[in-house]
Amino acid sequence: MGIKKIKIVSPEGANVICGQTHFIKTAEDLYEALVNSVPNIKFGIGFCEASGPCLVRYEGNDPELVNLAKDYAFKVGAGHFFIIFIKNAYPLNVLDKIKNCLEILNIFCATANPVEILYVEDEQGKGVVGVIDGFASKGVEDDKARKERYEFLRKIGYKL
Repeated sequence: MGIKKIKIVSPEGANVICGQTHFIKTAEDLYEALVNSVPNIKFGIGFCEASGPCLVRYEGNDPELVNLAKDYAFKVGAGHFFIIFIKNAYPLNVLDKIKNCLEILNIFCATANPVEILYVEDEQGKGVVGVIDGFASKGVEDDKARKERYEFLRKIGYKL
């Protein structure tokens, strides 16, 4: 049983959030968490049911993002895996609400970077073992890069 991967390609201006949950009501609970987090958020949710009919359950308010979430959830196909694509918001704006859904177990990533879902598969099914979020580090920030980071966070309003 080797590790396999699926590359997630987000649309321009979108972020992706991937995680693991444990119950069929996840799709509706995540819908409520997202729609109540940020005005005008656009999103699509895909959730892999892990028992019974083992269907990909889905919700959302943007048809393009819903279809993308359904497609990637089905490709990953791992029990209780969920994927959310969002626009008009950032993961920072919604992660607390997502984590506060009682059935959420784990967040694998929340990013605008390229993502690869790493999974294994056997005769029972598939399981996510991790993600690759973005690219490898190229060095350690120097004083100039640190100053740029501080300025950027203030420019976008996340720091005073």
